[in-house]
Amino acid sequence: MPTSEDHWTWQCDQVIANDLAAGRRLLDQLLQELEALDWSRQEIFGIRLAVDEALVNANLHGNGLDAKKHVHFCCWLSARKIRVEITDEGPGFDPDCLPDPTDAVHLSRPCGRGVMLMRAFMSHIEFHQRGNQVVLEKVRGA
Repeated sequence: MPTSEDHWTWQCDQVIANDLAAGRRLLDQLLQELEALDWSRQEIFGIRLAVDEALVNANLHGNGLDAKKHVHFCCWLSARKIRVEITDEGPGFDPDCLPDPTDAVHLSRPCGRGVMLMRAFMSHIEFHQRGNQVVLEKVRGA
């Protein structure tokens, strides 16, 4: 849960169908809010990539594209910070066990690239509980 030190101008707490299109609609709404707060194009690009990867991972890897499962999306946005929590109903995973996608041995394998992008574009990323929830944070200008 985010701290009260930030003045959150937009918040979202939704449970969505385990469907890529549902996640993209939510992401589009988030991008509009970022634009309204004049976040830079570069930061919006990075946030879009990171959140999209997290949503796809929840749908595909976490929930296994099971239409009976859902994804919980929470977001807090202020002029200086964004926090996104995405939780799936899957068994979870250990992010420390992901192969390094930049290692020559793994260049042709798709595993680990999404988490690498999340780490590259966000100020902070963490996995909670059993690995079925990711928290992404970005401080503007950082």
